[in-house]
Parts: sequence; C-alpha cells; structure tokens
Amino acid sequence: MSPLESELIDWTVCTETSLALGPNFVRILGYFREDGTQSVRKIEEAMRAKDPVAMVNAAHNLKGESLQFGARRLSATAEMIELTARSCVEHHDTPDEVLELVAGLRPMFEETLAILEKDSSPLVERQRQPHKYGGLFG
Repeated sequence: MSPLESELIDWTVCTETSLALGPNFVRILGYFREDGTQSVRKIEEAMRAKDPVAMVNAAHNLKGESLQFGARRLSATAEMIELTARSCVEHHDTPDEVLELVAGLRPMFEETLAILEKDSSPLVERQRQPHKYGGLFG
C-alpha cells in the first residue's frame, strides 16, 4: 500500500464495509461512482453559481457515501465544504473560501475511486489467493 493510498483510504473501514456487503460491495461501489460523480458536479456548479444552498446537500451526500468506503480525505474535504456552505447560508455570504477545495475535489474523487475499484477487482482478489496447484495466478 502506498502512502497516498493510506492517506486517502481507511482500509479498516473499507474492509469492514466489504465484509458486511459481501458480493454486493462491487455493485454498491458502482452506485458510489454514479452518485459521487453527480455530487461533485453539483458542488462545482454551485461554486460557479456562488450558491451555498445547493452546495450543502451535495457535499453532505458525498461526505456520507465517502465515509461508508473509508474514503477519509474525500469525506473530510466534503465535510469542510458542507460546513462552510452552511455557514455561508446562515450569514448570507458566498462560498468563495472553499474554491480551492472544490477545485481539488474531482481529482481527489477520481483518484480515491480508482484505488477502491482496483482493490475490489475480482482479478486482484484471485491474484492474492494461491492456486490449488501452487503459484498465485490460479
């Protein structure tokens, strides 16, 4: 595991989720891809429109879904965006201070998702288990 992977993913949480979901893990991860992509797009659109109200729900959803898979950095970033957007709503302000976080959100989401999908690949799982006749690629 690379240092970047351990910074992005809490493998204990991810493993617990994988064990709990069993064979459904890959399907649920696919939903995370779809929903997360939508949430990131909505956050970016809200940033361009300077609309903190629209930003709150999308960031909240991304935070929760990220936590489910142990995507710690993505979840923390979404939480920071959500909390700042909520504050902006309360103070009738624009969410300008999260511009850098929003700008880095899509690459972080894509990198996190790539790690999760690579780790959950059935091919990766088969390569880890020794073949009944010896070797790793049964």
